[in-house]
Parts: sequence; C-alpha cells; structure tokens
Amino acid sequence: MNKIFLITGPAGVGKSTISKLIAQNLEKSVLIEGDDVYHLVVGGYISPWKEGNHLKFFWENCKSLIKNSIKNGYDVVFNYILDNKQVEDIKKSFLNCEIKFVCLMVDETTIVKRDKLRSEDCQMGERALVLLNEMRGHNFNKNNILDTSNLSAEETYIDIMRSNRYLI
Repeated sequence: MNKIFLITGPAGVGKSTISKLIAQNLEKSVLIEGDDVYHLVVGGYISPWKEGNHLKFFWENCKSLIKNSIKNGYDVVFNYILDNKQVEDIKKSFLNCEIKFVCLMVDETTIVKRDKLRSEDCQMGERALVLLNEMRGHNFNKNNILDTSNLSAEETYIDIMRSNRYLI
C-alpha cells in the first residue's frame, strides 16, 4: 500500500525540512513542495491569499502529481498550507493509500526565530505570525498536531514515522 504524508503548518515552521527528511528515508518517494507547484504560474500570478488566485488550478495539478506518483509505485510527501477541506478532499481522492496528516506548530517566539533563519528573500516577517494564528483557527484534530517548538528535525521525523496518531 502506498503512503501519502501531508505536512502542513504556518510558514517557517519546518514543513520543507521535515518533508525532505521523510522523503529521503522512504525507499521510493516523491517530494511535492506545494509552493513550487503554485509558482508554476508565472504570467498572471496572484498570491494564494488574494482574490482571483489560481488555487483551483494548483489543486488540480497537485492531485494529478500525487495520482501519477502513486500509480507509478512512489510514496508521496506533500507539503503546503492546508485546511480541513483540502485534507478531506485528498483523503477521499486516495482511499487506497495510507495517509498521515501532520500539522507542525510552534509557539510565537519559535516561529519568529525560525523565520529569521530563512534566507532574506524567503522571510515572511509578520505574515508568519498571521499564518500561525490562522492555522490555530483550523481546528485540526489534536492527534494531527505536533508542536515542534522544543524538537529537533530528527526528533520530529522520528515521531511522525513511528506514531499512528497521524493516520487519517
């Protein structure tokens, strides 16, 4: 049975770092960075939080990438800022897969610190705190939330891989 790992959380929480660790340690895997897929649009690009964005096109592409990867025998690690509706849509679309959904969270001090560690062109500044508060408002199942404020990337990876609490 193929596996899908859905990794979400606010900007700067470590989604890319953890996703890469998971993908590198799976026997046959694909890493889909949601931001990379969203940025495929160049002409007519609109930020995802603004009206007129291309999120519908983005989700169609993501689901196609996941489907094609699964069809070809790859486990999938996908990271992006997700909400409950999108998680449920992926769950319904891939019934024959084992899916782990993890929302990485941290406290305000940690998100600010981690954001400053990013390259200057990738820093979110105040938007990182806005996204942190938005993610808190999604009311994800508490079993799917992992506070990484005091965890290393390796400890986070081990918890995700060993625990069944993230299965949806």
